[in-house]
Amino acid sequence: MPIDTAMLYFLQSLKRRVPVAVVGGSDLDKIFEQFGGSQQRDQCLAMFDFVFAENGLTGFKGRTPLPSESISKELGEAKCQELTNFCLKYMSETELPLKRGNFVEHRNGMINVSPVGRSCSQAERDQFVLYERTTPVRSNFVDALQKRFPTDQYRLSFSIGGQISIDIFPVGWDKTFCLRYLKPCFDKIHFFGDKTLKGGNDYEIFEHPDTVGHTVASPEHCRTVVEKTLAELGL
Repeated sequence: MPIDTAMLYFLQSLKRRVPVAVVGGSDLDKIFEQFGGSQQRDQCLAMFDFVFAENGLTGFKGRTPLPSESISKELGEAKCQELTNFCLKYMSETELPLKRGNFVEHRNGMINVSPVGRSCSQAERDQFVLYERTTPVRSNFVDALQKRFPTDQYRLSFSIGGQISIDIFPVGWDKTFCLRYLKPCFDKIHFFGDKTLKGGNDYEIFEHPDTVGHTVASPEHCRTVVEKTLAELGL
């Protein structure tokens, strides 16, 4: 979902006060979409000192591309197919109020799976969010994945991401991956995210000893918490 105009203005003003980075699990195109579409690529890059897609497996420092990693090379085709086949079978046997398309998405740094399908409309996405308040669809899915693909054999992590999906990636390829680019540049790193509980895709970076973590519940709450933090820091 594209960010609103108020948040755009806030981020632009924030960049004039402190260095700003964005890290997401989505690929670069989807991050650019949040800022108004691929035509807003330059605006997005100008708004941040760093843009990290796929947890930092690909991205930019300013306008300079960063090195990219590949989950298909890391796991090998056989394990990627084994994982994909399991996910498709599991989702085919899961009853939901609705299902659409694009259930498995292979990205550079992760495999993203969505029980409802990433091609759902915003209204259908909202319906799934409401359904999950009483039925832990993705939590159950993660439990099944962890049982089928034990860490000691597959070295995989499974995190609930966003509103409708699960991110699957090699151990260590969570959002803390981006810290290798930030730590040499900054003495203190503040992270603001909503999926900060264990199992969420913000948990590892939120708890990391090199960050100061802040939990936010919405874009409006994020602005409030950022402003409060800057005031406490005298910035």
